[in-house]
Amino acid sequence: MDILLVAGLWLDGSAWDEVVPALEALGHRPVPLTLPGQGDGSASATLEDQRAAVLAAVDSASGKPVVVGHSAACTLAWLAADARPEKVGKVVLIGGFPTPDGNSYAEFFELKDGVMPFPGWGPFEGPDAADLDEEARRAFASAAIPVPEGVAKGVVRLADERRFDVPVVLVCPEFTPAQAQEWIAAGEVPELAGVKRLELVDIASGHWPMVSEPTELARLLASAAVES
Repeated sequence: MDILLVAGLWLDGSAWDEVVPALEALGHRPVPLTLPGQGDGSASATLEDQRAAVLAAVDSASGKPVVVGHSAACTLAWLAADARPEKVGKVVLIGGFPTPDGNSYAEFFELKDGVMPFPGWGPFEGPDAADLDEEARRAFASAAIPVPEGVAKGVVRLADERRFDVPVVLVCPEFTPAQAQEWIAAGEVPELAGVKRLELVDIASGHWPMVSEPTELARLLASAAVES
């Protein structure tokens, strides 16, 4: 099955380099995406450009692909379900939640000269990055690609209620399934509250399991694909 892999902020398709062979060994066709503005050299890309890139991958996939979003890109995966509810077989969200309609995509950190650079490890100390050693942190920071302002400040638009019919798997890395359930029940994650088939699974990692637990992450993604 085709599994489309969309990494979060500051990352390009190479973020999945250790996940791809593990998925292939399990009989799937992983497709890591490099988004406009995050690996193609464009600093003027917009959220709509990234959305269009994900939809192009969905449209060219064989059958009904699984669309995997990591961190902020969970919203991009959900935008794909909104735009192609009949085509997306399942959405897998890793360490993040879909941004509601009308909110900005990822205006989380300071913007400088039209981009949002990686802010350093300070904001991620604790469970987010506890499993990354110094070498992994240095490699991540040196490869981090500043996110264009047009992406970070892009406004999310959701329009098709059929997105709630698409099955969703929430992979919980630095938080637990129980915590996620509490947030959903409290109304803090309104998009997931409407999902008709929602599964929560745990993974013993920090916020970037494709770096620290690629084999286990591949196993979880393959399981989600088989069950879709």
